[in-house]
Amino acid sequence: MQTITSDGGEEVEAVAVRRSESADAQGIDSLISSGALTISGRVNIIQLLEKANLAVTLTNEKDDILAHASFLDHPVGDLVDQAHWECFLQKHFSAENCTPQNTLFLHLFVAQRNFSTASVKEIMRAVFNAITELEYICLVTPHITDIEPALKDTFEPLQSLTDPGPRCLALICHRRQHCPRLHIRPAREVDHDDIMHIFEQHAKFFDQPYVLAELIDAQNEDNHSAVCEIDGVTVGFISVTADVDLKKLRDGFELSDFNGLYKPQQTELDEPGEADEEPRRTQTSTSQQHKGTHSAGEEFSQKPNAFCIQLFIMDKKYEMRSVDFIPYVFKLFPHRDFCVFTVPSLSAECPLLQSFLRVPPRANSSLVHELYVSHRVGLRPVGVRPAVSADRPAVSALVQGLTLSESLLKDLDCFYESRGDPDGLQLQAFVAQVDVEVVGIVIIRDEQDIEFIRAHFNIENFIYFSHHRYEEHARIRHFVLKPSFQHFTKHLFKDVLRLSHRSCLYHRLYPPPHSQQNSCVHHLDGVLNCAVPIRPRRQIIYPLEELGINAPSRRITEEQAPFALCLISRKLTLEPKVTINARIVVVGASDTGLSFLEVLCLCPHLRFNNLTLISTHGFPGDYNHEDVGFLSTSHAYSSRDLAQLPLHSCVCVVTDKMVGINRKSKHVLVSGGEKVPYDHLILCTGLQYQVPCPIGVDLNQPVSNGELQNQAARRRYTGPVPSNLFTLNDLHDCVAARRWLCANFVDLEDHAVVYGNNIDVYTTVETLLSLGVRGSRIHVVLPPPEPDVCCFSDPAVEKAVAMATEKAGVQVHSNCLLAQMNNGENPDPLTSVSFATDAEPLLLQCGVFINLSNKGVDCDAFKSISGSFLVFDGRLVINSSFLTSDSDICGAGPVTKFSRCYYSDEWSHASFNSKEVGQELAAMMLLLFDPTQEPVDELPSDLDHLVPLYKQAMIQGGKLPGGFNYLHFTKPAASNLTDPPVEHLEDRGIVTGRVETGDYFCLHLDCFELVETITCFSLKPLPVSNYLSLYGKHQQLLGQMLSRYHQSLIHDLYSFFRQSWCLAVYHDRFSDFELELQPITSQKLTDDESSAMTEDGFDEVESRAALRSGAVKYLSYNENLLPMFACSGQL
Repeated sequence: MQTITSDGGEEVEAVAVRRSESADAQGIDSLISSGALTISGRVNIIQLLEKANLAVTLTNEKDDILAHASFLDHPVGDLVDQAHWECFLQKHFSAENCTPQNTLFLHLFVAQRNFSTASVKEIMRAVFNAITELEYICLVTPHITDIEPALKDTFEPLQSLTDPGPRCLALICHRRQHCPRLHIRPAREVDHDDIMHIFEQHAKFFDQPYVLAELIDAQNEDNHSAVCEIDGVTVGFISVTADVDLKKLRDGFELSDFNGLYKPQQTELDEPGEADEEPRRTQTSTSQQHKGTHSAGEEFSQKPNAFCIQLFIMDKKYEMRSVDFIPYVFKLFPHRDFCVFTVPSLSAECPLLQSFLRVPPRANSSLVHELYVSHRVGLRPVGVRPAVSADRPAVSALVQGLTLSESLLKDLDCFYESRGDPDGLQLQAFVAQVDVEVVGIVIIRDEQDIEFIRAHFNIENFIYFSHHRYEEHARIRHFVLKPSFQHFTKHLFKDVLRLSHRSCLYHRLYPPPHSQQNSCVHHLDGVLNCAVPIRPRRQIIYPLEELGINAPSRRITEEQAPFALCLISRKLTLEPKVTINARIVVVGASDTGLSFLEVLCLCPHLRFNNLTLISTHGFPGDYNHEDVGFLSTSHAYSSRDLAQLPLHSCVCVVTDKMVGINRKSKHVLVSGGEKVPYDHLILCTGLQYQVPCPIGVDLNQPVSNGELQNQAARRRYTGPVPSNLFTLNDLHDCVAARRWLCANFVDLEDHAVVYGNNIDVYTTVETLLSLGVRGSRIHVVLPPPEPDVCCFSDPAVEKAVAMATEKAGVQVHSNCLLAQMNNGENPDPLTSVSFATDAEPLLLQCGVFINLSNKGVDCDAFKSISGSFLVFDGRLVINSSFLTSDSDICGAGPVTKFSRCYYSDEWSHASFNSKEVGQELAAMMLLLFDPTQEPVDELPSDLDHLVPLYKQAMIQGGKLPGGFNYLHFTKPAASNLTDPPVEHLEDRGIVTGRVETGDYFCLHLDCFELVETITCFSLKPLPVSNYLSLYGKHQQLLGQMLSRYHQSLIHDLYSFFRQSWCLAVYHDRFSDFELELQPITSQKLTDDESSAMTEDGFDEVESRAALRSGAVKYLSYNENLLPMFACSGQL
């Protein structure tokens, strides 16, 4: 914090400048004086904060607002069109150096009267320091009356060039007055002690000693050292050298965009030509790949074209001005075009790197550093202007060889011809230009689906929707920018917003099945570094036919191809992101792993560059459980859910299997032989069904199943897996099995054996029946059940499933253990299987064997864990903070168990919702990286001596024999309890319908009358999303459900929850509404007041009025999704 003194000198305050928030609006409004009004007239503070490129607030230690300033990229009012202010200013005033890139305009300044002078100086210092390229802040307003005296002292008049000039006030403030550029000079030996003093601030970030005296003494034409200073005090040091190991860099990084850092034989342009990139594994992030090899014939000399920064250090107070070094070091090497800088992956990205482009590593790279590259042409000023027809040849050359370049050129031609696309939507095209060369292009179009976007994505987390006109929303159709100018991306979008008179730009990211709808974007990382990812919203499933004209607009409810969304708005264009280069490797595409990655990818202020997922079959997002069948579902992620997340764009996928962990070298070995390096390793492989191992006993000898079961649990199958034996663990396995069955089994008369004892057995039977396999050809073989484990928690459902299975003609065999395959002979193909039972042995002919038994830790995962000497006790052992015995390796999900030191063996991650576990793991990991939280150097070894307990429901669903749709969710519960289970109180259970008729609905409340368990068993499709939102809701919120049931007013819960009033409860923001009402509903009443309470607990007029007012606001604000409610003013 800085210290400022009041104008009178009698008061001193410790202050800090931060970005303004919408919550500051009331405090800012209270500071507005007549002087402030003279700048921009009467202002709407919320509107100003929404449209300001930069809004800052000065607060004291108590977080009281002392001052505020808002800056935009155009002058105040309608003095001049915001797209043309540059010509206006340079025509009428001496402002030839002011450009959109280096100039902002003050639109509002307010401050407490006694601190106004000091406040404006502190704000100006902070703004110039935060925006490195900013040189001028102008105050240009048509209101020419007196302004704040503090502003008069800070700004100076712009010299007028025309007489008479425009009727306006034109003032300017220069950087040099508040945060001057640093003076750079060659380093001398006398600087040694000053530099060592800076080293003390950064000692922990350097892993080897540097002898500064040697670096300074060794200066020659290939080695240089320099210092930066302010007021004669040294505040930074840099050492650069021409000795660069280019072969090592080329082996480790994708340098094809930069000619391998060698000089081309023939160079016509200052910028190197584009070239093919090698694919990164199954990399789905970085940029679009080139479709051709248009530069394949280009030859490069072996003459190096790069120098490197070998040491850089800066006083933390002046880090933002470290960019002043860049022009200086390029002058030291006039014949080399690239400056490269390697930094450890775990180090924070310093401000110097804002002018550099991060180079993605190669798939097989073992380097532990990140490479950043800067080209000298990137120092030139870049201008942005509307595209003209004369730009067509230059744009064509710019995009040559890029995927979807034809689409870009087609849209550009439509812009030239009609300013619109074939659908009649307005197109706008802008080019980025350096001197006379076109180096980038952006094409945008009207966003006609803004209501759909608002309803399906949480854009209102970042903008006040009502303060943006419909025509101010636009979609990025195409974006191409040469690599050497990627650091200019945010300014390019800022200028596009200004020139197009827009306030929000949206970019859609379609997953591979719909990738043809994507835009031509190069590089995608440039967009992702500027934009914020938008979280998709949980959708209400509407009974559209029953609602009729009261249903939401078709623009909201109609289906569209799923996509992920990111947003760039005016107020986000100057919002910095924290870049995280730590290599975070997640093993397993389980619900836990996916939810962990989801949280990291959706952090709006963090950009994780090195997220890697190791998964046997890659992302599971190409198929739906409902379409594929076989396995039950946790309803955590559907293919549509995954498509609406930016995982494909932010995560590198290694489609392979983990077979080893090297903790010393910190890499994961996969079955393909590749080594995947990590800084943090997340093990969440889950549990898998294992290939069954026949117990191999002589079936003629009497042996009890109890003895055989213990023996079978310890055996692993090591022989060849028969081609017609399918062990189903994920959707990829299910799709493969489905294709094989359709091609080799369905039309034959062979028998299918389904082996296991869980719900997946019955969902598999239903899938076989739906494929046309007669029930008489299906054998369900149930091994002895595990203690305290049952397929269905509701006996009525279990009985109904058994009856439906029997009715379909499926034969069920209980208490059987696999004894032999093909009578002990060659098992491939499998034609017969034998089982040991409590009575006579069971011998079955077998055309296909579907295994759903013996769920446990995968063999390769077990070998990897135990081989790296991580503690394994039946499961991977972790503490309450997810840490294993290695602080760089975390574990989560059912593959783990808590250490025995907690004495809580009945609790494990398997007892909880896996998606919630992954979210909690991500929250723990963010403690290491998120600067908005309390910083820590390493994850806490243990939060406390208790295991964490989570709250979200355990969910299970699927389609069962007879065509029944099944859904069951309940609160988490401990396993292997020695105490008898607690029975549900009869008067807290609500049951309607019967399992036989397919309309069974069972709901249980806990002792606080909150919904604890729901079981649905229906012949009709279930609105799963709606029912899941009921979990944890009080029965009074659900229309006094309990009392109405006891009054025999509820006969069918399906119909009851289909009523329109329930839709407000299903809304994704209803939980936020409940939190807003808590202060009202939780008011403590005295004993006298409590005696006057009525049954519903709210007798006080004020409380009732507050509740009504809150409900009306909630319904009004969400009217687009809840139009079936009539609010005040509509009647």
